[in-house]
Amino acid sequence: MDLRRFLSPNRLFSLASNDLAIDLGTVNTVVYVRGRGIVLNEPSVVAIETIAGVPRIRAIGAEAKLMLGKTPDNIRTIRPMRDGVIADIEVAEQMIKHFIDKAHGGSSRLPRRPEVAICIPSAATMVERRAIQQAASRAGAGKVYLIEESMAAAIGADLPVTEPIGAMVVDIGGGTTEVAILSLRGLAYSTSVRIGGDRMDEAITSGIRRRHNMMIGEATAERIKVEIGAARAPIDGDGASMRVKGRDLLNGVPAEIVVSEAEVAVFLSELVGQIVETVLSALEKTEPELAADIYDRGIVMTGGGSLLSRLDQVLSDATGLPVIVAENALTCVATGAGRALEDPVLSGVMTES
Repeated sequence: MDLRRFLSPNRLFSLASNDLAIDLGTVNTVVYVRGRGIVLNEPSVVAIETIAGVPRIRAIGAEAKLMLGKTPDNIRTIRPMRDGVIADIEVAEQMIKHFIDKAHGGSSRLPRRPEVAICIPSAATMVERRAIQQAASRAGAGKVYLIEESMAAAIGADLPVTEPIGAMVVDIGGGTTEVAILSLRGLAYSTSVRIGGDRMDEAITSGIRRRHNMMIGEATAERIKVEIGAARAPIDGDGASMRVKGRDLLNGVPAEIVVSEAEVAVFLSELVGQIVETVLSALEKTEPELAADIYDRGIVMTGGGSLLSRLDQVLSDATGLPVIVAENALTCVATGAGRALEDPVLSGVMTES
């Protein structure tokens, strides 16, 4: 064995590197470690317990999500991210620190504070960007880079972002939908609307309350969306169905109903329409040469919301373009940010805050 090759500076850096990219999502946080890829994908939820008037962190991530809607009075569950940006900076800082330590297998013993790339919505304000940077720095990051979610999604979906070729990406996350036209490491056009998986869950909850006089919890709404959610009703019949338990609003007792795929499609129709309108608006503002490339290559969808059944078909019918859901839709953004952190050719798409 050639020990000189194995112990080369580049190899040692690779072994010792603790740099990472974070897709700090409203619903889930995904972490990519340099040289290792995706190492963590957990809910962006924190449980805080108050004892004798003193609050402390009880659980973070998957363990905290299990407590949603089931906590006693002295424990509350918080989502520190809202619409893709930080809503509670102190709790977000604790969550980021926990995920950084967990991604490294415990508190990092490496002498160098990690460089961290964090994804942000294109519509994030300067105040929101500064809040993300501060939270990451206080959580233990050295240099903090920001990368727009749509650019990271495009890199993660293997779109030719460094070439003079127009590409279009629609990233539907938990809090926002990012629509962007990309070319030559830049965004020729981008927009962000605060519609995502959370709004879909709320629409399902509201629809069941109106139609069935039943109140369901957040976790139940999410399960309905994942199992029988659809952007439009099936052509024949009501499609799949599932039994749903909740609280009857008329008499206040637990009850069970059956919800169909067609019903859920009606609940989600307004939000789906808004996503379609956002995409159509972006296409109307696209330069002719870029539009020609998009006509040839189609639209790529990423993010958890892109997995909603038949959403790609609805978007294709509305635009007349082929629509492809990325293979790794759930982790595209974190993967793309990680590649930008690793590849000097792509590093220019990030900005140092």
